[in-house]
Amino acid sequence: MATNVASGLKAKHQRLVLLVVALVVVLGAGLLAAWALRSQASYFYVPSEIVADPPAPDRAVRLGGMVEAGSLQTAEDGVTIAFVVQDGEARVPVRFAGIVPSLFVEGSGVVAEGKMRQDGTFVADNLLAKHDENYVPREMQEMTQHQAKAVVAETE
Repeated sequence: MATNVASGLKAKHQRLVLLVVALVVVLGAGLLAAWALRSQASYFYVPSEIVADPPAPDRAVRLGGMVEAGSLQTAEDGVTIAFVVQDGEARVPVRFAGIVPSLFVEGSGVVAEGKMRQDGTFVADNLLAKHDENYVPREMQEMTQHQAKAVVAETE
């Protein structure tokens, strides 16, 4: 009882103050985490969306679609490539400097991470090549279905 008199608060009020302080701390941590993730979030666009409503030039986004056949060009430096990503409705030119994934070919799916420039070109920092549902590793392409099943059974 002497403790409660010294602090000037009853036990019920002390618990209420502690609850309010805990709630403020939790809300503050949540807001801080949301603010930190806001700048790290990478939004996904398809070409028709990015053409209709382009993101801010400094905003990191992902562009997904199909690499247009005949659009792949390699620059003289041998590292920079230019190609067009399309979704059947719109086309977006893309530039990328770096190592290209082995599955990246014309006519395949791609997700490019980067930023849109003012001139309408997407500058990619990273490329993710997508394969179709019929993907088969190179080592197994020449095998019959029976041989492939035998190889899979051996690895289990």
